[in-house]
Parts: sequence; structure tokens; C-alpha cells
Amino acid sequence: MNGRLFLPVDLARRDRNAENAFQAAAARLTFTLNNQNGVDFTHSGWYKTSDKKCFRPRFYSTLMPEKISQRDLLRHYMSSHNLARARELRNAGIMPSTLSRAVGSGELLRISRGLYQGPESGGETDINLAEVASRAPRAVICLVSALAWHNLTDQLPRKVWFAIGSKDWSPRLSYPPVRVVRFREPYYSEGVETHHIGGTDVRIYSVAKSLADAFRNPGLVDRSVAIESLKAALDQRKARPAELLAAASRYGAAKVMAPYLEALTSNG
Repeated sequence: MNGRLFLPVDLARRDRNAENAFQAAAARLTFTLNNQNGVDFTHSGWYKTSDKKCFRPRFYSTLMPEKISQRDLLRHYMSSHNLARARELRNAGIMPSTLSRAVGSGELLRISRGLYQGPESGGETDINLAEVASRAPRAVICLVSALAWHNLTDQLPRKVWFAIGSKDWSPRLSYPPVRVVRFREPYYSEGVETHHIGGTDVRIYSVAKSLADAFRNPGLVDRSVAIESLKAALDQRKARPAELLAAASRYGAAKVMAPYLEALTSNG
């Protein structure tokens, strides 16, 4: 596979800095090829073009030195992506007919239109979070969905709850089912963690921030769920009492949360 990068022969002969610069450019192109195709490419040197006036970089795949089959390409791509869209697979060089055969054989699961996952991928909840993050980059998983992801509640929300800014455009997602809430500052942008789920960076509110949001929004999160989650956070030592109280104070939930926190920590 050849990159679209040229180094004039005359320039290479008289200017070592130019040659070094093109070597660095070839390295960057290799990185781009790897990211776009999901296959490991290595820059193996240079060759002259037919007119003998330019050098071009030569690349080879470390996965298969000569030729990689469509099936192996799909397997290699899905080994590092729990979730993949049809457009991404096409960009990686995988033909639609290959996808159809893989779905028919059970090697690939079609979970919605244009959306695929491997048969051994993570649970449906994680896949849904990754899909929301990929389609709505400004979304932050919040409230019951965040509590569930942190394993603080047994409640399994039917929809993915995520927050956007008060003036953000509300994304329209056909899959998965979602519940969008608007947070003004500082509630929206603070207390955000990034977790790598299903090959995607997913933004989720921290344990302390999620609990403060739960107590601050009784109309969205039942009080019994908030108390259960607070107890679980303490029992699992996912947050210190001082950290929880500080977050509650910062995000307008101290008066509501403090009595429950005191009762749960009064016996040690």
C-alpha cells in the first residue's frame, strides 16, 4: 500500500534536512493509515517512481505480508472495536457483502440499521453508552445511567440518560432509546470522567457528582434509588464521606444529602 507522499530525488541528494522531514511525514502517514484502516501498516523504506524523479514511501501490512482476506480484515478490525458502524467498516476496506455473510454466519451481530457488534462484545448497557457517545460527543452519561454504570444501583434504566448544556443542540438518536436532560453550569461541565468503553471514549459523571445530581433532582431520580446508591458508594468505598459532602455542597444537594450521609456513617 503506497502513501500519497513524494520526495524529489534532487532535493533528497542535496538537503539532508528535507529527507529527514519526509521520513517524519512518512511516519505520520503510517499512523494515519493504522487509525483509518484498523490494520497495522509499517513504513519499510522508499522507492523511485517510474520517471526516476521522486521517491515514494513503501508500506506493508504486519498482519499479512502479501494479501489479507476480507474475513480476516473484519476479524482484525472487530478485535479492537466492540461496536462498529457500516461507514467505519467500509472505510476500513470491508465490503458490504462481507458484512452480510458475517451476520448470516453469526460472526457479527447487527443490532440496528448500520450498527454491528462482535458476538463476544460487552453487555448491552455498555454498548448503548458507547453508541450514545459516538453519536453525541457532548453527551455526559448522568443520573440513573451513571449510577448503574458505577454499580451503585440495581435499577436498569430502559433508556440511556445523558446531559447536555443548557444551550446545546439536542441530538436525535434512533438507537438506543435515550432521555436527554439539560444541565446549566457548573452542573454540566464539572465532575466529568472519561472511560474507554467498546472502543469509544465515553464521558460519565463521577460517583460523587452522580450522587449529588440524584439527590438534587428528585423529580428525575426516586429518593429511594438515591439513598440506595449513596449506601452502595460507601459500602464499596467508591467515595469518601468528605468527598461526597463536598460534591453535595458544590452542586446544591447538601441540605438533602447530608442527613442521609450522617446516618449512614454515624456507626463507623
